[in-house]
Amino acid sequence: MSLHTLASVVVLAVLVCWAVGAYNRLVRLKNIIGNAFGQIDVQLKRRYDLIPNLVEAARKYLQHEQGTLEAVIAARNQARSASDAVRHRPANGQAVVALAAAEQTLDGSLGRLFAVAEAYPELKADRTIRELSEELTSTENKVSFARQAYNDAVLDYNNAQGQFPALLMARLFGFGPSAMLRATESAVERQAVRIQL
Repeated sequence: MSLHTLASVVVLAVLVCWAVGAYNRLVRLKNIIGNAFGQIDVQLKRRYDLIPNLVEAARKYLQHEQGTLEAVIAARNQARSASDAVRHRPANGQAVVALAAAEQTLDGSLGRLFAVAEAYPELKADRTIRELSEELTSTENKVSFARQAYNDAVLDYNNAQGQFPALLMARLFGFGPSAMLRATESAVERQAVRIQL
C-alpha cells in the first residue's frame, strides 16, 4: 500500500468518525429536547385537567358570563391540541411556536375569567375555586421551571446544529433549528395580580 493510499484511507476514516460523532451528538441533543419537553408536558396536562374543574366550579356563580367560560374551554382545547403536536415532535420549531400562541390565547382567556371573578365576592370566597386557583398557580410555577430546562436544551441543540462543520451534517440529515418556549405576558401578569383569595 502506498503512502498516498494510506493517507487517503486515514483522512477518510477521520471524516467518517467525525460525521458519525456529529450526527450522534445532534441526535442526543434532540433527544434531550424531547426529554425536557416531557417535563413540561406533564405539567401542561395537569393544568389542562384543572381548567375544566375551575370552569365548572365558577359556572354556578357566573351565569351571565357563559361566553367567558366557553372561551376558556375553547382555548384550553386548542392549547391541548398544540401540546399534543409538540409531544410528537418536540424539536419542531413550528409546533413549538403554535403551542406558544395557543398558550398565549389560553392565558388571555384565564386572565379574563379571573378579572370577571373579581366582581363576584361569593366566587372569591368559594373554597373549591380558591384551591383550584392555588393548584393552577403551583402548576404554572412548575411549567416555568421546566420551560427553563427545555430552553437550555434547545439552546444547546441550536448551537450544535448551527456551528460549522456540524452544520453540514445538520443540513444533510434535516436537523433544523428548534424554537424556545417563552413565558406568555398574560402568565407573568397573572402571577403578579393573582386573585387574592
